[in-house]
Amino acid sequence: MKHAILLQLIAAMRGAGPVRVVETHAGAGLYDLEGDIARRTGEAEAGIGRLMAAETLPAPLEAVRQAVAAENLKGGLRFYPGSPVFSLRALGPSDSYRGYELRPDDVATLRHLMRARTLGKGKPTAEAVEGDGYAALAETLRGGELVLIDPPYERGDEYEQVVQAAAICITRRAALAVWAPIKDLETLDALTRRIEALNPSHFALAEVRLRPLANPMKMNGSAMLLIDTPPVDAEAVCAWVAETCGEAGAVGRAETLVG
Repeated sequence: MKHAILLQLIAAMRGAGPVRVVETHAGAGLYDLEGDIARRTGEAEAGIGRLMAAETLPAPLEAVRQAVAAENLKGGLRFYPGSPVFSLRALGPSDSYRGYELRPDDVATLRHLMRARTLGKGKPTAEAVEGDGYAALAETLRGGELVLIDPPYERGDEYEQVVQAAAICITRRAALAVWAPIKDLETLDALTRRIEALNPSHFALAEVRLRPLANPMKMNGSAMLLIDTPPVDAEAVCAWVAETCGEAGAVGRAETLVG
């Protein structure tokens, strides 16, 4: 869901001049689905594995499939790209990507991936910065960027940081896409209410609930909060993911909250 919406946002913004993508939690950029963690969780089989095997897909998810296939030229499904790689594949020669990451090893991996994907004509410029992406927003945003926030939500103040970042993006007139987990309805509702209180011009919520929200200790789904972004077809994406990857009672939907 996240990457299908990200690709749509980049495409929607390209007609208004150079696209500048800023990501606060960039990660390593590419993930080995045969690694120990991926094998143990089985998430790839239940998610991207089903997408790659589907006969037909909504156009935004077909774009995801093509990007993933391009990272697995030998066939099969060994590698899954993160948001930096999806972004670089979608951006053009006048566009740019800047990703922040705190882990030095992930920054080194990301820089290596970027070099391979930005050499030659027709490629965007890109940089990986070791540092706090939240702090960088206040220091570097000029306006007009597409900001992606996809944190691990391991810090106690993560939701507060997201709200503060949203306030900065709204003030600086940057488009913002925030990924958030869905464990219980109260936490997601509290986050959306706080962002609504910031008075964005436009605010949409896309969500996939993979199962009924009966156990708040489980990862029951995920949401994308789209603040002052161009409109995208999130409804079809969420509905397909819920129907194909969810359990009984799964729900996928998108709604405009402001604007």
